[in-house]
Amino acid sequence: MCREALTSIGLVAGAVFVGTCGWSGQVLFLPLALLFPLLWSRAPSRTVAVMIAASYFLAASRSLPHGVANFYGSAEAYGWALWLVAAAGFVLVHTVCWTRRPGLRRAAGYAIASILMIFPPFGIVGWAHPITAAGVLFPGWGWFGLAVAATGMLVMTTKRWPVAASALGGFWVWSAAYWTPVSLPAGWVGVDTQLSESLGRRFDLDQQKLLVAAVRKEVALGAEVVVLPESAMGFWTPTVARFWRNEVGSLDVTVVAGAAVLDSSGYDNVLVAVDRTDGRILYSERMPVPVSMWQPWLQFSGQVGGARAHFFANPSAKVAGRNVAPLICYEQLIVWPVLQSMRSYPDLILAVGNGWWTTGTAIMAVQKKSAEAWAQLFGIPVVFAFNM
Repeated sequence: MCREALTSIGLVAGAVFVGTCGWSGQVLFLPLALLFPLLWSRAPSRTVAVMIAASYFLAASRSLPHGVANFYGSAEAYGWALWLVAAAGFVLVHTVCWTRRPGLRRAAGYAIASILMIFPPFGIVGWAHPITAAGVLFPGWGWFGLAVAATGMLVMTTKRWPVAASALGGFWVWSAAYWTPVSLPAGWVGVDTQLSESLGRRFDLDQQKLLVAAVRKEVALGAEVVVLPESAMGFWTPTVARFWRNEVGSLDVTVVAGAAVLDSSGYDNVLVAVDRTDGRILYSERMPVPVSMWQPWLQFSGQVGGARAHFFANPSAKVAGRNVAPLICYEQLIVWPVLQSMRSYPDLILAVGNGWWTTGTAIMAVQKKSAEAWAQLFGIPVVFAFNM
């Protein structure tokens, strides 16, 4: 077997390893993803670059087929189809941007590919972006740390990659040795639930009373802001708002929870805030899950339904006097929502999800660790509230 073929096999195998281990749900393994630019840049041909990009993305998102099967209650064939379609965007971008010319031209090509995978339309499926590892390498460095990580990624595509790899590896070891999550502000707490797929499907009074009891328990322990998972309040209506205002009316607490706001053309996946005096929509999701929630093709066929994507709207919100960056479920896996939110210099991140369909996969772990990495980068705490 010729040397080029052996090299190509090694690069593809490396991409599978990096995608699998870097996105395993262990936050300190995220820096392995920074090896992807190196592997991609070493490709001897565009065909091999395609194979490297596909191997990395498919390995990183390997839980998708099983998760889709759980969600739809169907065979994994549908999940496999969505998995391959999602990979197509990542592969297309990295194929077009690859060049035979090494050095600055190849680095520029990777820079373009990296930026395209951050922002819509390609950023809609911009999972497993290596820049997420910036928070592990440079905790507390903020935008400067992001710039350093991005520079390191570009240097990894040049002949000076050993210098970049050594430097980034050194920061990785230092960070792993002293890794400490940022403490939550006093009085803030997230509540995880075990209500499976029943959560949020309808107004279930018994279920809502269980959530009220969970809130009361946290208030008794000193909580002032209690965060509940995505979809916790079901459909947001005047009746639901009144129910929750009555239930928390005697408590000095703000409850933040997921809900859905329906109208004749579709729905918004939102976070609402309820206290003794008011119930209001706090945040509308910028990027719902494509296909299962966000279905933009319906409008072209004259149909209605699906969740609306608000893309660049409401990047932050005020809760109990603090500026917060809300991230609902899928938004924790992609890059532009969190970067847009960080521009408003929030005090903390609210990361909520309804992950009952991720049972048996690493999806929820990857979501949480991605949000944790971003929070570490900007030196702010993150409040988690997930349903299983």
